[in-house]
This record gives sequence, C-alpha cells and structure tokens, in this order.
Amino acid sequence: MKDKKEQIKALKVAFLTTELDLTTKEAEKFWPVYNTFDDKQFEIRHLKMKAYKQRMGEADLNRMTESQAVLLLTQMENTDEELFLLRKNYTKNLRKVLPAVKIIKLRISEEGFNRKLLHQYRDRGNRK
Repeated sequence: MKDKKEQIKALKVAFLTTELDLTTKEAEKFWPVYNTFDDKQFEIRHLKMKAYKQRMGEADLNRMTESQAVLLLTQMENTDEELFLLRKNYTKNLRKVLPAVKIIKLRISEEGFNRKLLHQYRDRGNRK
C-alpha cells in the first residue's frame, strides 16, 4: 500500500510539474508548501474520516442514539471546517509563491489528475 501511494505521488508530481510549467525558482518554493498541505490533508481525511466511517456502519447507525448521532455529526462538521481552513491557509501561502493563474491551473490540474487516476483504476477493474 505504501509503495502504491509513493508511486501515485511520483506520478502526480510529474503531472503537476508539466501542467504548471513551474520555473526552477517557483518549484523550489512550491513543493515544500504543496507537500506540507498534501500530508496534512491526507492525515485529516484518512485518519479522522476513517474513524467516522467505522462508526457509521449500518448496524452501528441503527443502534446509535440521537445524542451520539449529534456528536458524530458535529465532529464531521468540525473536520470539514478544519479542511476548509487548511485549504484557505494553503492558498494564502501559495499566493506568496505562485501567480494566481498558476494556482487556478493547479486546482484544475489536480482534478484532472484525480479523474485520470480514477479512469485508470476503473479500466483495470474492468479487464479482470
């Protein structure tokens, strides 16, 4: 799993580098900001959301009290807010490193990469 994650990360770095056409100076400043954001986002999404999903199995939901559900919903909203603030701060930091046009290109390129990755994953599944 870790090897697969590293492989995907390397592909993403190559893809974004090509799409953004970063100068050497931009790349030196961009990648530390990007990697810090990406690691923190991964941590929030996978650790916290994974814990929520474990508590939201159908059997667990059917046994959950209203107060437990309210607490879980509040925790989920707090995580959403944490992700929003993380992205907002990330964008603020990127503006010190890249022009706004490249930041927009970055967002579009990330979506394109994720879509491309999803299509490849689906295609592999269909071949089996």
